[in-house]
Amino acid sequence: MVVATNYCSCCHLLLLNMGSNTEFGPDSGGRIKGVTIVKPLVYGNEARYFGERREEDGHTHQWTLYVKPYHNEDMSKWVKKVHFKLHESYNSPNRIVTKPPYEVTETGWGEFEITIKIYFHDPNERPVTIYHILKLFQSVPEAQVENKRLVSEFYDEIVFQDPTAYMQHLLSNPRPITNGPWTHETDFQAKKENTLKAIMEARNKIRLEVIELKEKLTLAKETIAKFKEEITKISKAGGNIAIS
Repeated sequence: MVVATNYCSCCHLLLLNMGSNTEFGPDSGGRIKGVTIVKPLVYGNEARYFGERREEDGHTHQWTLYVKPYHNEDMSKWVKKVHFKLHESYNSPNRIVTKPPYEVTETGWGEFEITIKIYFHDPNERPVTIYHILKLFQSVPEAQVENKRLVSEFYDEIVFQDPTAYMQHLLSNPRPITNGPWTHETDFQAKKENTLKAIMEARNKIRLEVIELKEKLTLAKETIAKFKEEITKISKAGGNIAIS
């Protein structure tokens, strides 16, 4: 889980009004204790295979890396900029995007880790860093056909614990990006349900295995107790037992 939870030791100033950052004072109005605001988001990339390797640069795919809200929400209200750190082999690997859509489109031939850093309008809130492995190739090589679209995206959450008054103001009352339907390539609700189902099945399997092992342990203890009892009887009867 991505968490933004930095704290400011500056003295708290009275909130003058709900306008610009300067109107909240240098500490952005102080921390609002006991308040937690969660902003879900989706990050990842999509890629298309050219069908062959380009002669001029050897690239095989066009890809788009992105960060977008999980809900229909304009992130620019509270996000100042997004910094995408690409592989050093790219010209200008540091890409800064200051308004939606927060995305970078490039071409390439290899997969690599990308650092995504999200900065907020309130400088008293530390930026949040996300790491994403750029995915270009299908799991099955035969599926790598021309114009075949691949999507690799993930759900995460930015958690603002005790945000500043200014940040709370920015995070509240979100405005929609569009009036139309808002969906993602991945059905995260179905993915969540399938994951929970798999976890419950695994727990049940482990529970049954624990019960079985306890039964075996109980049987072993009973067997040992019977052997000890027989040994004691033979010893009392004056018998000799050779134990190897």
